[in-house]
Amino acid sequence: MKLDFTVSEVKELINQLNDRETFMETIRVDVRAAVGSLMSNLMDTELTRHLGRDRYERLNGRCNHRNGKYGRKLTLKGIGEVNLKVPRDRLGTFQTRVIPKWRRYEQTLVDDLSLMFLSGCSTRSLSMISKRLIGRSISATEISNCTKELSAAVEAWRLRDLSQEPIKYLYLDGVNFSMRLCDGISKVPVLVIIGVALNGQKLVLGLQSGDKESASSWREFFKDLKGRGLQGDRIELGIMDGLPGLEKVFAEEFPRAKIQRCQVHVARNVLAKVPRKIKKQVADDMRSVFYASSKKKAWAFHEEFEKKWEKDIPSAVKCLKGSVKACLTYLDFPEDEWISLRTTNVIERVNKEFKRRTKPMEIVPGEESCYRLLAFISLKMELHWRANPVGKVRENLPFFKQIKGK
Repeated sequence: MKLDFTVSEVKELINQLNDRETFMETIRVDVRAAVGSLMSNLMDTELTRHLGRDRYERLNGRCNHRNGKYGRKLTLKGIGEVNLKVPRDRLGTFQTRVIPKWRRYEQTLVDDLSLMFLSGCSTRSLSMISKRLIGRSISATEISNCTKELSAAVEAWRLRDLSQEPIKYLYLDGVNFSMRLCDGISKVPVLVIIGVALNGQKLVLGLQSGDKESASSWREFFKDLKGRGLQGDRIELGIMDGLPGLEKVFAEEFPRAKIQRCQVHVARNVLAKVPRKIKKQVADDMRSVFYASSKKKAWAFHEEFEKKWEKDIPSAVKCLKGSVKACLTYLDFPEDEWISLRTTNVIERVNKEFKRRTKPMEIVPGEESCYRLLAFISLKMELHWRANPVGKVRENLPFFKQIKGK
């Protein structure tokens, strides 16, 4: 291929090189024009095949004809907005396969915009930077519509079959969101359950709107999980933070399972009843109870705790006494898993990610939008958990890997 340039054209090109930004923009414009021309020509060829004859070729009898062209814009990833000329036929039977029907940008951009939104970029921010990113301004409403296309996939994941998941432990908690509801703003709780499989892998089993303080909401949630195939007779332990009525409902729905109350929540409740002057001493004594190497030693430390503090802080001693039994259930399970079973830290970490993602939004548009965000975060957390299964924490630490290598 031979390229011919005049002297004046070469001089102009060299001058443009001095202004790099202008030069690069010129290249982008030329590329968009070339792509637009190529796609328009492809659609012309499509119409020719559709009609069964070349332009100006005549056939005997009644037949369809070309009917001019109309302009259309399409935004392509890595190229920007291109101008197209879409041919028409007189009978309206021609539909091109070169560009998507009714689309103003290709599907890859829809996927990218959805991913950026789910990752933490707000619709307003995306709208502001879209011109520089893809060569065309996209409104916040358009970006919201892009994410709505994920709703079917999110619902399929949220309501997926659990019959093939050998779950042994459950972490339970709820998190509140400011949500637009019935032309107003309300605090809406979303219940969350994380399961631990026999191999130690953690999975988000369910997300469901409901009152986390309501026993009936939890009961319905448990029944929903069972209806999706969760094998209740396999559940050995439920880790929770002592929400009202939750422990009773859990025991009724999973009669073979034991209950582990979160030690962090119990410690907070106890220390809330302790004067600041002695908080550290009381916390250290509680730690001896919670981190004992056996149940026998834990109960011995608890007895010492009662004798030492009964006179000065009886309300705190009573608070711990009412919860200590449920706080020590983890000692009935394999020692490698103790660090993961003492608290609800696993689910608290997920809730923290939920809050971090929804904070820029201030108000979640609705339940469906909330599920889309939480499903994305849940799947992202599951990828992280693959390298950190329950019961394998110590083996994954560099120190223990080094010892094992020796």
